[in-house]
Amino acid sequence: MKEYSTDKIRNVCLAGQRGCGKTSLSDNVAFAVGLNNRIGRVDNGTSLLDYTDAEISRKTSISSKLLAMTWQNTKINLFDCPGHSDFIGELLSAAKVSDSIGFVVDAGAGVEIGTQLQWKFISSLNISRFFFVNKMDTENANWENTLDTIKNTFGKQSVAVQIPIGQGDKFKGLVDLLHMKAYEYDADGNRKEIEIPADLKDTAESQREQLIEVAAEADDDLLEKFFDAGTLESEDVIKGLQLGIKRSKLFPVLFGSAMTSAGVKVLLDFAVEFLPAPNQMPPAIAKKPGTDETEELPCDPAGKPLIYIFKVTSEGHLGEMYFFKTYSGKITSGLDLKNIQTSGTERATQIYTFQGKNRVDLPAVPAGDIGVLVKLKKTRVGDTLSAGLDLIIPPVEYPKPVMDVAVKAKNKGDEDKVGTGLQKINQEDPTFELISDPALKQLVLWGQGSTHIEIITEKLKDRFGVEVELKRPKIPYRETVKGTTEQQYRHKKQSGGRGQFGEVYLRISPNERGAGFEFIDEIKGGVIPAKFIPAVEKGILEAMQHGGLAGAQVVDVKVALYYGSFHEVDSSDMAFKIAGSMAFKEGFMNAKPVLLEPIYNVEIIVPDEFTGDVMGDLSARRGKIAGMDPEGSSQRIRASVPQAELYQYSVDLRSMTQGQGVYTMNFSHYEEVPHDAAQKIIEQAKAQQEEDNN
Repeated sequence: MKEYSTDKIRNVCLAGQRGCGKTSLSDNVAFAVGLNNRIGRVDNGTSLLDYTDAEISRKTSISSKLLAMTWQNTKINLFDCPGHSDFIGELLSAAKVSDSIGFVVDAGAGVEIGTQLQWKFISSLNISRFFFVNKMDTENANWENTLDTIKNTFGKQSVAVQIPIGQGDKFKGLVDLLHMKAYEYDADGNRKEIEIPADLKDTAESQREQLIEVAAEADDDLLEKFFDAGTLESEDVIKGLQLGIKRSKLFPVLFGSAMTSAGVKVLLDFAVEFLPAPNQMPPAIAKKPGTDETEELPCDPAGKPLIYIFKVTSEGHLGEMYFFKTYSGKITSGLDLKNIQTSGTERATQIYTFQGKNRVDLPAVPAGDIGVLVKLKKTRVGDTLSAGLDLIIPPVEYPKPVMDVAVKAKNKGDEDKVGTGLQKINQEDPTFELISDPALKQLVLWGQGSTHIEIITEKLKDRFGVEVELKRPKIPYRETVKGTTEQQYRHKKQSGGRGQFGEVYLRISPNERGAGFEFIDEIKGGVIPAKFIPAVEKGILEAMQHGGLAGAQVVDVKVALYYGSFHEVDSSDMAFKIAGSMAFKEGFMNAKPVLLEPIYNVEIIVPDEFTGDVMGDLSARRGKIAGMDPEGSSQRIRASVPQAELYQYSVDLRSMTQGQGVYTMNFSHYEEVPHDAAQKIIEQAKAQQEEDNN
């Protein structure tokens, strides 16, 4: 593929609810531009983009795919991104390096929750946006209702630039509102100009007036013209449309069908004419390493080379591939680049791009373009590489994972392989987290949902030959006290020769929740020499690792050492450490000990019709509803829920809401476990301890 100048590049990302037809649209685009001799289909496994075994078996996109193509002497880098909420990271990484994002909307379903959530996630990006209303040929398609839901959800700056002629099985063409021309499509998606149907003339005029009004608002000079004349000439409408899209003040709405190819070539024409080139967007904001200082980085192919790695993937014989965007300068084969994060040196050897599953050589990647490198040594997702610039492109901020499972190797001896393999996969996919808690003796994997975790474990098996068992993770309970007590303990041991002696008096009391452990030295008159006091504190800290209720870590306590005694010969650090430990263990059980559990703040977005079911389920999980906020035809429910009750919530919520519910969760605080539930947990912990001892 030849090199294109920056002004002849368009970087476009497709987003939208799962099932809206993004991949079908991308496959149709590939056929329209000549990259495929037939239209690939997701349903029969022939898609040019959903080509991995996992995607073919599930009939859904799992990772973003790059479709680099040429249309009207312009290079379009099109990203087809998963609509599944488990893979939101794939969308965010592609959106970061795109200049435009197209939200594909099902003409029958309208704006769905997944689309709203994606819009919120990319709202902080300086990126132009448009809509493509797909499936105009389906039975329940209704373009006017869909346009209304888009406007109601995203604002009146969402404006049609075309309207359909017919819908459902009568959908046959489009009216171009910019030029007030109508086109009819044949079975292959080819169009011919026709007269605007008489029954659509008034509607077309009304929609065009709305388009002119919104286009005028994109620029002060145009707005003044509009007020003076009451309308705009066609060239001014086009200018306003271009400015409005570039400045994210106008969101054009297009229509079509990925199944019949209607509107696909018009979409490509629109991308070339109206979507911004990388050098038409504001300069990127880069950071100086180790500081919060920022610097504007113009998209200049004559500048010093700087690239950002936004995606790393590994596919069979191709090995690891590093997808990058050039933010400045030009990347050519043989160029040495410094990894700004690690200070290591990498060399750009072969440079590629992708057309779906097909890899294509590139001679160079100038500023604004997308490329792929191989054989990098110590580079990972989110790294910045440069030759001459000491700047970092801030990496994507991914949402916190919401589903946890304990991971255990199926075969003995594979434990290290599991950890190593997951860490390697995590370098490519930063949207999951690994937590190894020595106290719980478990490796816990936190993912974005059940499908995400399935894919991670499949990668572990395919690439590292390791199979794992997924189990319910142990909950990191904590123990504390609600009362105050005083406890004395004398450690005395005499067995010939030098003995051991240390006596302590402790006062144990509650500390503020979240304040942790506080040790107070109240010794007066040297009843315990100062050199032994740190040993007492050390003994208390060791005893706090395993409380007397369920063996959980003790937190939020004050312990005052206020009296004691020693022996000139037999006292030692060890003796006072043991005395401190035993005094705390005995005193803890006399200070009204209680069990604490982690509480998470959960936000759930569900369609109105499922609100009652979801709230009832939250109550059954001991959740406390904090409030509800309407979001279009959906509700945002805020609640605090114990972690112990959130296991597999991703699966349960999907089942309750026909796959339409989404949620986020963040750790909030620790809270006392209700008495009955605490007793069950304590009994289970003691039974497990006995089993381990045997």
